Amino acid sequence: MIAGQAADNCQASDGIDAATGNFGSTLANGLFLCQDLKNRVGANGAGDEDQNFKMVPLERIVDLTAPVTTTTTAPTTPTTTSQVQVPHGSGYWMVGSDGRVYNFGEAKSYGDATPGTGALAVDLEPTPSGNGYWIVDNFGHAYARGDALSFGDVDRSLLKGGEFVTSISSTATGKGYWVFTTAGRVISFGDAVWYGDMSQVKLNGPVLDSIPSASGKGYYMVASDGGIFTFGDAVFKGSMGDKPLNKPVQSLVPDADGSGYWLVASDGGIFAFDAPFRGSMGAVKLNKPMTGMVRFGNGYLMVAEDGGIFNFSDQKFFGSLGDHPPANPITSVAVLEVAQPTM
Repeated sequence: MIAGQAADNCQASDGIDAATGNFGSTLANGLFLCQDLKNRVGANGAGDEDQNFKMVPLERIVDLTAPVTTTTTAPTTPTTTSQVQVPHGSGYWMVGSDGRVYNFGEAKSYGDATPGTGALAVDLEPTPSGNGYWIVDNFGHAYARGDALSFGDVDRSLLKGGEFVTSISSTATGKGYWVFTTAGRVISFGDAVWYGDMSQVKLNGPVLDSIPSASGKGYYMVASDGGIFTFGDAVFKGSMGDKPLNKPVQSLVPDADGSGYWLVASDGGIFAFDAPFRGSMGAVKLNKPMTGMVRFGNGYLMVAEDGGIFNFSDQKFFGSLGDHPPANPITSVAVLEVAQPTM
């Protein structure tokens, strides 16, 4: 931070911090805060005053077009005219096929989805701020809750017979999202860039999960046979597509540094590709099959149809529904993982 005409730079600072969110018209995308021991008024540094805090728009410090790694990442929130509170802490959400949301830890509920006749909620995606989420059903209707912005639903005339939506992923800005289908089709909304898809290729198994690359300039897809499909800057590190599986693969999760990924099968088996193996449930008899997995801290968090949570990470376990299974199966889990403020 350099000196200007109205204030000096930060000297003998005891600490700095940064946060995404809307903190007013001049700090609409977030702020960088620096404690300054003495304020020297003016560019020439005349007149020592008491300690103070310097605030700078976050985009002057970091490139906000790049994602902030978390489970949910915590890049910038959409610009609004009112201030929002950025959550600090950790937690997770689950969503059932009926659209009901279950929240744990510091993850707040912003409302359920209401799928129409014959539709099933299949995925929940947090907004970059953690103050909302999208829920998508298998017919492609996206339900925006909290600070999530609505960018439209899938035009079902684009889908083939027997093709259904399986997942939704936010862009780093929260101003768009990708919707993925069992046929490997990618449908972009808002500022989401289309990098290609598998809709014109005959697949050995349906695509069951998809997720953006660390930069947000690409995405991965995983099919039930363990086949991996990469687009944009997503890097292929291997797959299970040519190997026999005990149970179908359900999810793909990039590791913390974005260099590799994990796959999870419905029996809880984990396959690590250029990513540290943290453990699995493959040798344990499950009450219900796994339906999803997300990155959590230095590892991963799995969820089963009965709401059972299996935590293989350095993060706290906040509870599950395993002892009291919901009437409708859990279809997805998503993580709130926002850095704690420094003191």
